[in-house]
Amino acid sequence: MNVHGTGIKLFAGNSCLELAREIADCRGIKLGEIDVSKFSDGEISVNIKESVRGCDVFVIQSLTAPINDNLMELLVMADAFKRASAGRITAVIPYFAYARQDRKARPRDPITAKLVADLLQTAGFDRVLTMDLHAPQIQGFFNIPVDHLVGMPVLAKYFINKGFASSDNVVSVSPDVGSVKRARQMAFKLNSPIAIVDKRRPKANAVEVMNIIGDVKDKICIMSDDMIDTAGTIVLGAEALKNAGAKEVYACCTHAVLSGAAIERLQNSCIKEVIVLNTYPLTPEKKIDKIKVLSVGPLISQAIDRIYGDKALSELYN
Repeated sequence: MNVHGTGIKLFAGNSCLELAREIADCRGIKLGEIDVSKFSDGEISVNIKESVRGCDVFVIQSLTAPINDNLMELLVMADAFKRASAGRITAVIPYFAYARQDRKARPRDPITAKLVADLLQTAGFDRVLTMDLHAPQIQGFFNIPVDHLVGMPVLAKYFINKGFASSDNVVSVSPDVGSVKRARQMAFKLNSPIAIVDKRRPKANAVEVMNIIGDVKDKICIMSDDMIDTAGTIVLGAEALKNAGAKEVYACCTHAVLSGAAIERLQNSCIKEVIVLNTYPLTPEKKIDKIKVLSVGPLISQAIDRIYGDKALSELYN
């Protein structure tokens, strides 16, 4: 029903408890008491252990692996809060799964991102707060408000603190044509030129041919993307930059999915450092020295404050 609650309460599922605790700490409150577990047959069990009647409830749950379990947790929590008479229920989803299935790429394909949007609305959510959707147009799949945060300011600040801003030796690089807008945003933040890795297949099942558009010789290259999944594109792009004469190559992204052989590829690549955000928590085996994790806890905490206070979020994009 999307009405302003009489108080604010934060709850978390099991997918990103560490980030949820950090968000709560930034607000100076404790996470709400809730037990999210499974019955012996694998069904999701949710038990809210405090009153939420009339409250503005924020449910923090990243749709990370196991994706379907975490999605089901989120849906069941929404139903529980709705039936407990919460005033307004907001889904805080740092990583929105299924975002790459946003259109019919082949005949008879599902549009699963739309399905997830429908499920969230039907479950009882009044609003969604997420970050760096793979396809920003997914916001249009919802009939409820969607606040879409971006991780670029957090990533750019890291490189600015390293002294990379307004340097003649730094180039912002798009790892493929689809990420040009993101690379342009990084270039704006760093006051640097831009380059593009043009990836093509000469024929089916052939090795990709990489062409570099822009000057990267003897430059420090920063490759930006919304996510790194199997790391194939980012590693091949880094090799192409090195072959074109780049001095150093950094990579950064919002969502460190890192599935399959991603860690091995990154570890053995020519990339000097990979900077990621903690929207997708890293398991112990993925925590290698080459990967540096930055937190979005303060950013999400500010967004929650503004949503609860009915204030604009536009300042957070800077």
